Order: sequence, then structure tokens, then C-alpha cells
Amino acid sequence: MFRKIALALLIVFIAMQFYRPDKNTAEGDVVAAFEAETMPNAAVKTILRQNCYDCHSNNTIYPWYAEVAPISYMIANHVEEGKEHFNVSDWSQWEVKKKDHKLDELIEEVEEGHMPESSYTWLHGSMSEADVETLISWAKEARTKLK
Repeated sequence: MFRKIALALLIVFIAMQFYRPDKNTAEGDVVAAFEAETMPNAAVKTILRQNCYDCHSNNTIYPWYAEVAPISYMIANHVEEGKEHFNVSDWSQWEVKKKDHKLDELIEEVEEGHMPESSYTWLHGSMSEADVETLISWAKEARTKLK
């Protein structure tokens, strides 16, 4: 009985490798409008690239393990959810009020330790306290420039 179950699971695992979720990739600089308006300095750009843009823009840089199902499905789901909540690639399409709200949400999520998500930091490492303070300070300043 155990062998039949193990064999069935192996077959399902192998079959999953042939069906891949769509990748989140785009041509060009998909964060240009966001960065042009919010003006992050070099340190903040690094923080955003290392901790935010993979799930919150139209271009994800995938690690090697994103090619292995079921991890590929999990990553695709995280990216889809992240973009639903805050997609910096859509920045130029938003009104000032929505931009302000999204930056406010960014501040709140980072301050409360909800972002980056633990499933992301588990593999990529978490932001240092200095990075958290730098990111929050920048976002607060960017909000004042929107008004």
C-alpha cells in the first residue's frame, strides 16, 4: 500500500514539472516612474530591489529553485498576491491619493514586520533594523512630496 502511494506521489510530482505557472517578466525599466517620482537614494533602491520589487513589480528575478514544482506554484502565488496589493509598475496610472495610500501601507507593513513576508526572508534573509528605518524614513519623505 505504501509503495503504491509513494509511486502515485512520485508520478504527480514528475507531472507537475511539465506544467509551469507563467513568469512575471517584462521588458524595460518597470520601476522607472515609481523611482522618478519617489526619488529613492542609492541605499533605498538597493533595499527595494533586494526586498520588494520581486513581488511588487512586473519583473521578478527568479532563483533557481523557482523552476521546481511545487515551489514554482508557491512563488507565482506570492508574486500575484504581492502585485494585487502594491505593484510599483502601475505607479504612473494612479492618482495622488492612491499613491499616498500605498506608501502609507508600505510604512505600516514594514513597521509591523509583515513585509517582507517571512516566507521570503526565510530564504533571502530579513532586512536589518537600519534598512527598515531607512526605508520607512524614505517612504514618509516621499509621501510629503506627493501632497
